[in-house]
Amino acid sequence: MKPFNEKVIAVVGVSGDRSKFGRRIFESLVAERLNVYGVNPRGGEISNRKIYKNLAEMETRPDVVITVVQPAVTEKIVEECRALCVGEIWMQPGSESPAAIELAKKYGMSVTHGACIMLANGIW
Repeated sequence: MKPFNEKVIAVVGVSGDRSKFGRRIFESLVAERLNVYGVNPRGGEISNRKIYKNLAEMETRPDVVITVVQPAVTEKIVEECRALCVGEIWMQPGSESPAAIELAKKYGMSVTHGACIMLANGIW
């Protein structure tokens, strides 16, 4: 498995609002010079980076998807990850649901939940 700093990372739930965790996580990963992409159905640009409307729109397949969205949306993201053969999903606290966790496990994904990816990787 690749170390975190070598992975292609997608943050689903990047917001235009600087106070939102999706935005803060995205910008922190960008500041760390990681290979990170932002995803929001609205698209656009944040921090001089293109924001993709969905995972399939990205030009490269992510190694890990971080969800910072409502649990019902995370369940849909798990399905997108399956279609794209994404092997790892990190559900930020408040983004997970028992259904999303079980679905990701059923599809053979490495799933992490109940922990902040930024704290776990020493970025915050």
